[in-house]
Amino acid sequence: MGKYFGTDGFRGEANVTLTADHAYKVGRFLGWYYGELKRRNGDDSAPRIVIGKDTRRSSYMFEYTLIAGLTASGADAYMLHVSTTPSVAYIARVDEFDCGIMISASHNPYYDNGIKLLNSHGEKMDEGTISLIEDFLDGKLEVFGEKWTELPYGTKEHIGKTVDFAAGRNRYIGYLISLGMYSFRGMKVGLDCANGCAWNIAKSVFEALGATVYTINAEPDGFNINENAGSTHIEGLQKLVKEKKLDVGFAYDGDADRCLCVDENGNVVTGDHILYVYGLYMKERGKLVGNTIVTTVMSNFGLFKALDAAGIKYVKTAVGDKYVYEHMSAHGNRLGGEQSGHIIFSKYATTGDGILTSLKIMEVIMAKKQPLSKLAEPVKVYPQVLVNVRVSDKEKAQNDKDVASAVKKIEKKLKSSGRILVRPSGTEPLIRVMVEAESKDICKAYAEEVVSVLRSKGYCQD
Repeated sequence: MGKYFGTDGFRGEANVTLTADHAYKVGRFLGWYYGELKRRNGDDSAPRIVIGKDTRRSSYMFEYTLIAGLTASGADAYMLHVSTTPSVAYIARVDEFDCGIMISASHNPYYDNGIKLLNSHGEKMDEGTISLIEDFLDGKLEVFGEKWTELPYGTKEHIGKTVDFAAGRNRYIGYLISLGMYSFRGMKVGLDCANGCAWNIAKSVFEALGATVYTINAEPDGFNINENAGSTHIEGLQKLVKEKKLDVGFAYDGDADRCLCVDENGNVVTGDHILYVYGLYMKERGKLVGNTIVTTVMSNFGLFKALDAAGIKYVKTAVGDKYVYEHMSAHGNRLGGEQSGHIIFSKYATTGDGILTSLKIMEVIMAKKQPLSKLAEPVKVYPQVLVNVRVSDKEKAQNDKDVASAVKKIEKKLKSSGRILVRPSGTEPLIRVMVEAESKDICKAYAEEVVSVLRSKGYCQD
């Protein structure tokens, strides 16, 4: 990860760690860089860059400053307005844009924001281009064999323009509707839109497919995105499903790239359950390429047990949908995701897509004529304890022989009844100790064994 851009873009508190000036410079670089790439390939046309944003108050500020930078450098900016991250990825790919920009801090509170960059294939931007952007922000850009202290402006007919591209968002909605394999007529569906991007898209899609839709948290005001709402606060949707006796409920996050579900009994269905439910459905139809699902190291032990019982293989990547997609792309996998609800259906999308995920779960419900509770039943979620230990040197702590010995002893005790995972945080001076076992008490006891070793070796900064 870079100085400014993490695994999910440049994110921080608006006008504190991520400022309007940052956004302007990112726009300046992208507009110039893609124009320069075209010119060096004999193409003098303006770069085309598509932009979407979420419902935060600060998203307007970042939209306008990004556009100012893009057009000043000679690029044309196409505005989707309030739309989802996966919609930007889809439009960037199918309409052959040079790149896409999504303004969002996902599930973070309203006062944060972020800039996510997508390439022309709708995939997360490559690290090489991200590094060049960071160098430009730091005033040390070197590319195309030259050092650039300043970037040239577009002049005369080469100044960029803006294009109202709400039609692109409508095209994405049409694409989602086209993926509906069954009519949802007679189904009562609850949607928690997190007061975010899904508020003006999800209901339209489900109603077009015939469902009776009940929505909550679909009145964004710039400040209430994710506030006691959406996939990170799913209790509101659980209440709605039970009170209205709905067949199923779906909860999205602020930029709608993740989805969690609530079954007809009001129980939460996590991303791990979703991977099992749809993975088994694919296997039964001979559609699960390589008979493999891509998960992360943080997927619940119960998922792995259920997949073993179903005869489905799995691989574990580092935490982050970016790493899930990279593995899927390299190995041709069709299904992968995270416990948090980032689910990637690579035949249909290049990113996690919350609304697409909910449509795919509806497809299984309709095809198998079973309620979600029954479909997800084989995944028995194991109790989990996660302890974050602040340490003086996470690399030394992670590689300490005594720590490794303690972990091996616990693995022997757990055998096939659980697991332990000790890993460093990617962004903070922390060692994360995660234990899954048959009871919470066992999890706590084994986690404390590792923490006590870290403490006795002097790594902890309590």
